[in-house]
Amino acid sequence: MLLRLVLPMLTALLAGLVAGCSRDPGAGSSPIVKPSDSTWSTNDSEAFEILPQVAQVPTYSGSKDCKQCHEKQHVSWYQSYHRTMTQLPVPGAVQADFDNVTLTNSGTRYVLNRKKDEYWIRMENLSPASEDPPGQEAEEVPLGLVTGSHHMQVFWIPVGLGNCQMGFPFTWLIPERRWVPRNTTFIRPPNLEHRPETWNHVCARCHATATQPNYDRTTKTWNTQVADFGIACEACHGPGEKHVTQQQELRRLKLRPDARGTNLLIVHPEKLTASRASQVCGYCHSMKWLDRKEGWPEHPFTYRPGQDLDLSTPVIRPKEIDRQPWLHSVLEKNPEILNDFFWSDGMIRVSGREYNGLIESPCYKGGQFSCLSCHSLHKGEPDDQLAHDRNTDKACLQCHDRFQKESELTAHTHHRAGSTGSACYNCHMPHTSYGVLKAIRSHQVSSPNVADHLATGRPNACNLCHLDKPLAWTSQTLSRWYRHPIPLLKEEHSTLSEAVRLGLGGDAGQRALLAWHFSWEPALQISGKAWTAPVLATLLDDPYAAVRCVAERSLRFVDKLVPAGYDFTLDPGSRPEVSPGIIRSWALTATNLSMPAETGADASNPSGTQERYGRLGAQRDPRPVRLRE
Repeated sequence: MLLRLVLPMLTALLAGLVAGCSRDPGAGSSPIVKPSDSTWSTNDSEAFEILPQVAQVPTYSGSKDCKQCHEKQHVSWYQSYHRTMTQLPVPGAVQADFDNVTLTNSGTRYVLNRKKDEYWIRMENLSPASEDPPGQEAEEVPLGLVTGSHHMQVFWIPVGLGNCQMGFPFTWLIPERRWVPRNTTFIRPPNLEHRPETWNHVCARCHATATQPNYDRTTKTWNTQVADFGIACEACHGPGEKHVTQQQELRRLKLRPDARGTNLLIVHPEKLTASRASQVCGYCHSMKWLDRKEGWPEHPFTYRPGQDLDLSTPVIRPKEIDRQPWLHSVLEKNPEILNDFFWSDGMIRVSGREYNGLIESPCYKGGQFSCLSCHSLHKGEPDDQLAHDRNTDKACLQCHDRFQKESELTAHTHHRAGSTGSACYNCHMPHTSYGVLKAIRSHQVSSPNVADHLATGRPNACNLCHLDKPLAWTSQTLSRWYRHPIPLLKEEHSTLSEAVRLGLGGDAGQRALLAWHFSWEPALQISGKAWTAPVLATLLDDPYAAVRCVAERSLRFVDKLVPAGYDFTLDPGSRPEVSPGIIRSWALTATNLSMPAETGADASNPSGTQERYGRLGAQRDPRPVRLRE
């Protein structure tokens, strides 16, 4: 029954795929092998038909073979979030509640259950317009794949087109341990209909290793194979079959590779040039142009680690459109698409595209700086994957060594050594990208600049830390310290905190960034938090669900004022405003506390505070915002 509902949507999506090419890279001709680890246990023959398969992809060996010699590296990879980017739905991988849970979305009821070590979804039609009686002709399908394990989990179900996997319309939020509609986890216009995603076409590009999509445009079916689920060894080191064969032969002959470790028939990113090493990461962590010559999704992408990424899937650079003629036709059809990914000056504004920022940085253009200057999968913690000695200013001091001298550092930063204001990251890589319901550091190394702030709407680092200060204060300070020209400012830039002004009056992406910063510890240490609850309370009634979610998280962090039963997924138009009651409760405990005047918060006058913030919210930037993470 449900398949009759989703297949028309899926067919419409597939009809829009780029045309493939006639070349055959060998995908689909090799025998498929059932996975030996973490096997999906429901009726093996059935699972074999409806799930993408861990296969004998030509020239790839699989992470299981790497473990034989590289056990230590295998352990560090296994603990990473790269490994768990795509998993089979086995116990330990699924964090969501499947204990007889009922969810409803768009006329369909979903009943989630666990049967021993298997996860099932029963789908029932509730729409009276359907040819099936409400609640009848229910269909039960097994859970197919799991994506994510850090911030949230997304799930996929088979839909009967080969082993095609379509997105389940609910997402599991790990911090809250709750199910929410998937469309509430993105910044997208509230009235924009959520279109179902296809794992084989969209996510498999980067969330699996050596994906062979094998889409048959005639039958509209998929026979997708991967070398590994998740982002495994060969995603970074390249195909390993020849390397494994070579090492097995050396072991048989009791020989060792040459002393310098060359000619190992494998790619070691640390031994590549800075640009080629960064491209290994950039293959996934970038906004790229998918050239029609690549033939996706009939055929796999041709890029391999160590190659020049620009030859197959060049990275989009909005400020160099004249040098990227292939972008012209796209922009003619969808002139707003760049705004879904970039600030107006071309700086990336969404997560997962850090390479776009890196290559525009002056550090990178020097020829030595790369992703590996800071990150290491095998020598860092899973969260952020920063190398153990790269989570402080040491990362920058590799090149800017003169700032190891305290007098040089403080003369440059005008902040006390060791303070958050003297941390290189906070000024030159502020959290101005957005994704997975949080703010993320920009990877385009830059300096705070009020002119850029005004021109692009991108918050500057100073006001993301000094939440209580107006933009005029920032402009005067940067002029005094670094001789920046003072731009022409409006009266509100002198009288109102920029975090409040932009957090309530900016576009949806700006509001989400500022809402996150209201729980950022370095900012709260500098600006205080006694005045922040009314701002966040106002954002609990924001039109965008994702903004409401970020604001709720921040308000729970700074104060315990979120009303019982508040649900960010509910449209504010369907319920009374919650901000008035929160502001009144805040005023009862904050009356004797001093509030910075520029914040507009006045605990002695809660109704005035509510009116002031409500007016700012009503004047918010109405431009529809869709940020494509």
